[in-house]
Amino acid sequence: MPRPRSLTPDRLAAAALRVVDRDGLSALSMRTAAKELGMSPMALYRYVADRDELERLVVDRILDAVDTTPPPGGAPWPERIEAMAVRLRDAVARHPEAVPLALAHRHRAAGGLRWSETVLALLTEGGIEGPRRVVALRALHAYVSGAIQLEHRGPLDGPGTEAIAALPGDRYPLLTATARDAGGVTADEEFLGGLRVLLRGLDH
Repeated sequence: MPRPRSLTPDRLAAAALRVVDRDGLSALSMRTAAKELGMSPMALYRYVADRDELERLVVDRILDAVDTTPPPGGAPWPERIEAMAVRLRDAVARHPEAVPLALAHRHRAAGGLRWSETVLALLTEGGIEGPRRVVALRALHAYVSGAIQLEHRGPLDGPGTEAIAALPGDRYPLLTATARDAGGVTADEEFLGGLRVLLRGLDH
């Protein structure tokens, strides 16, 4: 196959992401990315060392789409952090098949680092510094990462919730009732509701 012209990291990442979006994360390999680009797998090794580097380029592309400029300063800092969390969730949600990849490599992606820097500035604005700021940032990362995974790997309207709702009500009365109530909770309500509980805790 001929060597493609102007094979930039961004073009390579776009091709790999198309493979993931279309065929799933398990389909991503040096071979499938090369095929998407119309080149031989061996030629691709001139640009990336292995699949791990290819995955990192994909995550860079996903997280570069996150707007990391601080939200307008008129709102309280918890509301501004909420806006940042929604931006991150929305960027990752555009590529649901790549969710595990984005979460695994986010700490090495420039977009993820910029997001953290903006959130740290907002936490500092709220008077959260030192070890407390460490815990706050980690808690926000844990919540957003976990919520994104639950939304795409175990949604409220999925078979897992249905299975819990079908458990014996005499043994699990509250669990089954909660599973039935889950049917009326949207993904946005779940994400924002949990995030606001966390932010209220940080604000005290």
